[in-house]
Amino acid sequence: MTNGLARASVRFRPGSFVGTLVALLLGAAVVVACGTLLQTGLTASLKPERYAAAPVVVAADQAVKIERKTGGETETQEQATPERARMDAALVGRLTALPAVSAARPDTAFPLPAGERTPAMTGRGFAALGIAGPGDKLVEGRAPGANEIVLDTDTARAAHLAPGASLALTAPGGTAHYRISGLAAAQQSGPTAWFADTTADRLSGHPGRIDAIAVQPREGVPTTELAAQVRRALGGDARTFTGDDRGTVEHPALSSARSMLTALGGTFGGYATMTAVFVVMSTIALATGQRAREFALLRAIGATPRQIRRTIATEAMLVAPLAAALGILPGLALARWWFGQLADRGAVPADVRLDIGPLPMLAAVLLCTLAALTAGFLAARRPSRMRAAQALGDAAVEAPRPGKVRTVLGVLFAAGGCTAAVVANALDGEKAAQTALGVVMCFMVTVALLGPRLAAAAAALLGAPLRAGGAPGSLAADNARANARRLASAITPIVLVTAFCGTLLILQSTVRHTTGENVKAGVTADHVIATTGPGLPATTAETAARVPGVDTAIGLLRTGVVYESGDMLSSAPALGVGGDPARLPKVLDLDVRTGALADLGRAPDTIALSTTLSGALGAKVGDRVPLWLGDGTAVRPAVVAVYERGLGVGQALLPRAAVASHVTAAYDSQVLVAAAPGTDRAALAAGLGALPGTAVTDRAGFVAQADKDLELSGWANTVMAAVLGGFAAVSAANTLVMTVIDRRREVALLRLAGTTRRQVRHMMRWEALLVAVTGLAVGASIAGLTLVPVARGVTGSAPHVPPMLVLPLAVGTVLLCLGSTGLPVRALLRTRPATLGTARQ
Repeated sequence: MTNGLARASVRFRPGSFVGTLVALLLGAAVVVACGTLLQTGLTASLKPERYAAAPVVVAADQAVKIERKTGGETETQEQATPERARMDAALVGRLTALPAVSAARPDTAFPLPAGERTPAMTGRGFAALGIAGPGDKLVEGRAPGANEIVLDTDTARAAHLAPGASLALTAPGGTAHYRISGLAAAQQSGPTAWFADTTADRLSGHPGRIDAIAVQPREGVPTTELAAQVRRALGGDARTFTGDDRGTVEHPALSSARSMLTALGGTFGGYATMTAVFVVMSTIALATGQRAREFALLRAIGATPRQIRRTIATEAMLVAPLAAALGILPGLALARWWFGQLADRGAVPADVRLDIGPLPMLAAVLLCTLAALTAGFLAARRPSRMRAAQALGDAAVEAPRPGKVRTVLGVLFAAGGCTAAVVANALDGEKAAQTALGVVMCFMVTVALLGPRLAAAAAALLGAPLRAGGAPGSLAADNARANARRLASAITPIVLVTAFCGTLLILQSTVRHTTGENVKAGVTADHVIATTGPGLPATTAETAARVPGVDTAIGLLRTGVVYESGDMLSSAPALGVGGDPARLPKVLDLDVRTGALADLGRAPDTIALSTTLSGALGAKVGDRVPLWLGDGTAVRPAVVAVYERGLGVGQALLPRAAVASHVTAAYDSQVLVAAAPGTDRAALAAGLGALPGTAVTDRAGFVAQADKDLELSGWANTVMAAVLGGFAAVSAANTLVMTVIDRRREVALLRLAGTTRRQVRHMMRWEALLVAVTGLAVGASIAGLTLVPVARGVTGSAPHVPPMLVLPLAVGTVLLCLGSTGLPVRALLRTRPATLGTARQ
């Protein structure tokens, strides 16, 4: 019986299931998209090319790790290093002595800017020649000496260079002229210059440290045995890579791409999935509740509660898997677009491919089916438990206010959201930002549980203004007060749109605004020297200081530090300051609160911290703080100053000498120049522009660089807001359309009672405005409760709310409500009242 009823309901009343199908389809699409990104982050790999001929590759661990004991278990926390981690070159000798090893070649790479006759190249030590296989060899001339290089044949041919020619090259370790001693085979990795090993060690900027070791076995030694011997010899000094894992060493950006995809698909995907399930359950509960008369009739003719529940379960099993399956292709299309955008922005290596597997699809179908079953059972619980004699009478009126259990749970979630917001206010920037979506979710569950009470309160509060709109407004006020549950179903998606989109977009706007203000106020330099290549040599600031009219020239090397706060590891941007720190205030006004930036010059183990970072570390001037430099080297510098303007500039300042050997490439990012009094600024800019490989701008150049660093995070937040906001907006429209169509008999009765079409339309418009205003007000309140502590933790200031961001969101919400209500109402009004009143529900 139940299976027949379910099939008949779906077959003869498809309109009743359209709204449910749309909600399930959209929910499945979001789950599939996020799940596919998560799966790609977990499985992303690149086949080795340069290291393909080396069965075992050794490299340093590219993460800082700490262990914490929780109860009887040990938990490991880790944070990716901001720069490339390297290992001691002495490990080469240790591996060469192993019985299974025939050769252990050290490999290190550093960028060489384009010269007058050569393109941008990669510098390497001559010992690395041969790593790529037997064809990777010297084809002409001889090995390089102290002031010599070997070029690959393609580069030499394109530049019309041959052995014996001389050219000037700039490396992180300095600029000099080199004679070409020979030519090597063309390189798949691009233009390459090989130096004598001792010269390459000095020029790399990190003497005594190497990127990797390519290990070759003796004849007959299998890879597994070779890897085991290497692993034992290394102990914990480095990691051993085999198979496709060697591609991670060859492409360091792969690790950060994995982390980013995992975070995007996991963290955001978790919230997106919760939101999707939440909206799906809300929509199905509304659709099931609209069929209360049908269930009441079944009870009146003798159907048992179990039969009604089985009917609902069968309907869910008929509709949910089909709807979820229909959402797979849109979800994959969204994932492809999302992934492609990340690749175009350089966040994912170009050769990484999106991993499309069955698990996200199965998860989407399973989650949607379970959500449909749960929502249907909960919505049908009351009509299925009613006594048959009372079923039809009870179905004619709205259910009473939410029960005590639901109310208590709603109050608990509200208290949890408030508590999380207070906790966020005491956290540092990154951790505070991570709490934002959690706070929003707590309040969203509160709205779901206490929605009818909120709707009733809104109807009571806005009832008087509505009645001022005449008969249509009075009808709208009475309908809202009498049908709070129906109103709550329409309001909830609007709250979702406002809360999520408002939180993500305004938080990003606040970060951008504070960053811009800090940079504009903090950068007092008259000119900013930027680079047209991989970076500026360390001597650029010294050279610029000798240009006539220059008072101060300070080089800035951008890097990062890793720190521990609250048993968690985080990273923060930092600057290595080249030149005299005592002259730093002439080009940077960081609003120093305590200490003096000049003290950075008294010793290499000193540091200045922003107020945000010093608060996270609980440090003050005179304290030594435990940190890890960009490559994971542990240090304990002494704090010599604390300053306010860190966001957008740098959360930490260190002497350049302390960080230069711990970065991927020891090039300065910019040089800040202050002009001497009375200097002709245009003439000075022309003099600075004569420096090779440089571009001279004003303070806007520094601002542009800061904005570029925030571009990816800003875009990511915007996309997340668009995905959640778009899903919630369509769900809101879907819910409003379902609500209006369910009121066809009410509209027919109003028309038969003498209400004009215009009055009905106006009544519906007033109700749509009530839904929009209430949803915007509640959503804005949730966003405000979330943003105030989070923005204070991230930026140290109140949220920045741009009118041009808020107004379109508000206007769009109002238009969404008016359109989703007005269009189906016009369709209903085209039907004769008598026909409309007898239409099938």
